[in-house]
Amino acid sequence: MVKKTDRKMERTRRHIRVRRKISGTSERPRLCVYRSNSNLYVQIIDDVAQKTLVQASTLDKEVKTKHSNKEAAKEVGALIAKRALDKKIDTVVFDRGGYIYHGVVKELAEAARAGGLKF
Repeated sequence: MVKKTDRKMERTRRHIRVRRKISGTSERPRLCVYRSNSNLYVQIIDDVAQKTLVQASTLDKEVKTKHSNKEAAKEVGALIAKRALDKKIDTVVFDRGGYIYHGVVKELAEAARAGGLKF
């Protein structure tokens, strides 16, 4: 009998596989994406010091769209880029979190690039 795939477990496995290769440093921290059904969360993390340097999500007051869709991703991407540049962070390593680089994740990355982040 064919078993039903557990999508959450598959995403976790992809994320672990990617995280073996990607690590954030103080010179080039990691831009980490987490997407739930209702919200979108982004963090810039220094893995060496184990500190979150900057964060943004759809729960922030600056973000008008309070969903996990493409419009919200554009707003969150622009907001994370603005906050990162305020803290003098301009280059990052993009960690898509095991999600496919398509749709919401792609819009977020393009908005962050348009905001001034390099990755």
